[in-house]
Amino acid sequence: MTAQQPTSKDAYRTALLRLNARAWGIAVGLVFGLALFVATIVLLMEGGPRVGAHLALIGKLLPGYRVTTGGAFIGFAYLFVIGYAIGRVIGSVYNALARGD
Repeated sequence: MTAQQPTSKDAYRTALLRLNARAWGIAVGLVFGLALFVATIVLLMEGGPRVGAHLALIGKLLPGYRVTTGGAFIGFAYLFVIGYAIGRVIGSVYNALARGD
């Protein structure tokens, strides 16, 4: 009984199925962070008596975040880290499932 050697086709398939978990983390982190950053800046440019009353509620979950220019950068940093973690988990779980051992 000999063990089957993986063919080049199998190696090619495995390489294509694997995701780069770090790249997914960075991509998801940038999307999340930029979404909050842009939303905050747009609300600041619109102005008004109560700027971003609903968006300000995120400050309850993210300490230091406010609907200000500085808050936009703080929110970006928070959501980049959260998005990175989510993207990394997605990539790692996908790779574990795609391995199919």
